[in-house]
Amino acid sequence: MTQHVVVIGAGIVGVSTAIWLRRAGVDVTIIDRLGPGEGTSHGNAGVLASVSMVPVTAPGLIRKAPGYLLDPNFPLFLRWSYLPKLIPWLTRYLSNANDSDTRRIARDLAPIVNDSVAQHKSLVNDLGLDDWVTESDYCFAYRDRTAFAAESYTWELRRDAGFEPHLIEGKDVQDYEPNISKDIGLIAALKDHGFIRDPGGYVRALAKAFKELGGTIVRAEVKDFDLSSGTVTAVQTTTGQVECDGAVLATGVWSKPLMQKLGLNVPLEAERGYHIVFENASGGPSRPTMIASGKFVATPMAQGVRCAGIVELGGTEAGPSKAPLKLLRKQARESFPNLVATNEIEWLGHRPAPTDSLPLIGQIGTSRVFTAFGHHHIGLTGGPKTGRLVAGLVTDQPPNMDLSAYAPQRFST
Repeated sequence: MTQHVVVIGAGIVGVSTAIWLRRAGVDVTIIDRLGPGEGTSHGNAGVLASVSMVPVTAPGLIRKAPGYLLDPNFPLFLRWSYLPKLIPWLTRYLSNANDSDTRRIARDLAPIVNDSVAQHKSLVNDLGLDDWVTESDYCFAYRDRTAFAAESYTWELRRDAGFEPHLIEGKDVQDYEPNISKDIGLIAALKDHGFIRDPGGYVRALAKAFKELGGTIVRAEVKDFDLSSGTVTAVQTTTGQVECDGAVLATGVWSKPLMQKLGLNVPLEAERGYHIVFENASGGPSRPTMIASGKFVATPMAQGVRCAGIVELGGTEAGPSKAPLKLLRKQARESFPNLVATNEIEWLGHRPAPTDSLPLIGQIGTSRVFTAFGHHHIGLTGGPKTGRLVAGLVTDQPPNMDLSAYAPQRFST
């Protein structure tokens, strides 16, 4: 029986895993270099996006990508100096931009995300944190029906997963969302979704609840594993050795170098995501709204309106670029012309993007090291479900679902 598990990473996935392990009676220590909710889990759009099972690598992306990169008004950016290092990952990533792989990925992502609200509610149950989870519609805003029809392929896959949008058109758009631009002529609204008004605060509240359940949190960086006996017996950190008989790797894009310590080279890159918080804002949306033309989400949050999105490829070491933030600010103002704020806060984070857009969930061989990372842009959405699945694996109570699509060793074959 597992006695002590180290969870590496204090984002939503790691903290969720730790809570489910504590509920199973396991002694758990979370180790994170920054502390709970300080990384990518802080900076997302806050949406519990159960409908987000369709990968970016849809058919036609290879043909369209050069035009996207050259269009200053399209929300895809590349740090060209990073391209030589990016090419191996990008080649494998784009190889999935076809119909059969897109449908396969969508089918495999659906079980991780499609019951997100229920999974978050289950996570906070009995922790006194129910108010953190807000149920709402999740909306996709388009200029007109033609623009909506242009994404028919994506909507077909969403319908296959059980998500049928309610279409709001014409003057009804302004009645439904009064502050949205009059250039928006159609909203596709999805019920049974939700959002978190302060994602970083939410993860910190979960971490506090974890400690109240008897868990331990250590601020340090994990550097290596002790696998001398064939299974993990300790992790080596910047503050010393922590003994364990199980470990969960849930530190997002920073999991890649630790996987290399375990002999696995995962094709994982950072999808650099940006957000701007318009503090104390008025004139914004009343519910999470994806502006389809800009591929960003505007979400009403405790701090103000957060506009999050924009994709930039360029690794983890470079600082923020000006162009993505400039475009995000421009599109936010165009989409919500009455938006007024007292201040603007900019942020850059790194989403972990495997080449096949599927998270890594499972045990590495018989090492008792388990993976729980690689969620691309759906980490908050799929975090509690992933944590529950991994906790089951760690405690030898595997879930009643096929996890082979998420196997951490799938890239070694």
